[in-house]
Amino acid sequence: MTTRLGVFGTFLPMQKVYNKDLANKTGSVHTVIGRYERNEVFPSIEIARKIAEILDVSLDYLTGKVDVQTDKNTRKRILEVSKFEEQDREHIFSVIDAFIAKSKIQAILK
Repeated sequence: MTTRLGVFGTFLPMQKVYNKDLANKTGSVHTVIGRYERNEVFPSIEIARKIAEILDVSLDYLTGKVDVQTDKNTRKRILEVSKFEEQDREHIFSVIDAFIAKSKIQAILK
């Protein structure tokens, strides 16, 4: 199983979170967190979820399912939009698609 759990080495210093802190917040021990960093063992889904919450990344990003890290506000907005009626969602996605197309065109013209 390929995961990004080894990216703790990148996330932890940036967020001033250390193995011992992460261990305390997840109910684990720092040596186990170190083993996660080295991809020697993999956490349970519950521990992985806690780690994702602490590091403010999605579980999909943490496990390598997606390559783009989204912030908590973006994830919250996406979840809210998913609750809209289908027609409203389609309008929102049309606007987003227009901005994506504009951005791609501008990148080509540069």
